[in-house]
Amino acid sequence: MQMQISCKYSRVLSTLASKAQTAKELGEDRIRSIIIKHLGRDPREILGYGDDAVAFRLDGGKVLVAHTDVLVGSTDILPGMNPFYVGWKAVVMNVSDIVSKGAKPLSLLFSWGIPRDLQGRNISKIAEGMSAAARKYGAYVTGGDTGEAKDLVLAGMALGIAKEGSLMRRSGARPGDILAVTGEFGLTSMGYKILLDGLDAPKMLRKAALDAIYTPKARLREGLVAAKTRLVSASMDCSDGLALSIHCLSEMSKVGFSISKIPIAAEASRFASMHRLDPVELALYEGGEEYELIFCVRRNYWRQVHSAIRAVGGRLYAIGEAIEERKVYHQSYDGSIKRIEPRGWRHFDKWAAPIPS
Repeated sequence: MQMQISCKYSRVLSTLASKAQTAKELGEDRIRSIIIKHLGRDPREILGYGDDAVAFRLDGGKVLVAHTDVLVGSTDILPGMNPFYVGWKAVVMNVSDIVSKGAKPLSLLFSWGIPRDLQGRNISKIAEGMSAAARKYGAYVTGGDTGEAKDLVLAGMALGIAKEGSLMRRSGARPGDILAVTGEFGLTSMGYKILLDGLDAPKMLRKAALDAIYTPKARLREGLVAAKTRLVSASMDCSDGLALSIHCLSEMSKVGFSISKIPIAAEASRFASMHRLDPVELALYEGGEEYELIFCVRRNYWRQVHSAIRAVGGRLYAIGEAIEERKVYHQSYDGSIKRIEPRGWRHFDKWAAPIPS
């Protein structure tokens, strides 16, 4: 949900609204388009608008990869999330995107917008959470800025180093490539239903959902080893939700996808059954911030990539394949085919309907 990663449906971003419209009326995609319209394209940057990060060549075949993401208290802090978890989440949401490019985290910077009534002990806990998460991924929070704000704002930047030949882009998928993800889906959707909609859940299911929301994990090992194979044709993280992420890869790689199997966490399936919800809908549209990686792999390289990720303790699930037709479908176990819509969370719109094409 940050400007430099926005590929979201470039075919509609050129349609700008009048100056009289508010941010809420414009929506996140058109706001981003307005901003980008006034920015010059840096010829030294090698990923381009639409990817998860920016990248610049260094000496020795290395690349500096940078990404920025912002946590805002009123939209990103969920009920029950203590300050330590707030700091943790702020780091993960920045680290995940550079990991999806195959970059090893080097450093993080954070500018803090601090409400004047925020207690000092909570500031301390946020910083502790930041430090703990950064150290988990082999980095440090090395600086930033502080200022007064009406809402808590943690604007971060993650810096990482990758080998240029191993850099993974969002573009590059071709028809026939296998589409794969590094984990199961549905836990964050389940957590939102519990925390925001007030749905009940047994203790163990509730714990699984809240753990996924409060202490998300960036898939560092999986991202680094996938990059090392140099066999991944396209890559991004799924922090904006599975359906939107698949559509984003489709847009950037100019392919469609046929999805045959979505890995859904057992706890989410049980929760869906309890409340008569569709588990596939939960996994596709009603989650986000799961930080799994989504890869495209040439079919003849699948075993090599799968084995490499398994060797470092990771998981890789094949969920479908790239197709020539630039649409995204889900083929269920009973043979029925249904279009997957580009629907999910957007700032200013909450859970938004598909963007009209």
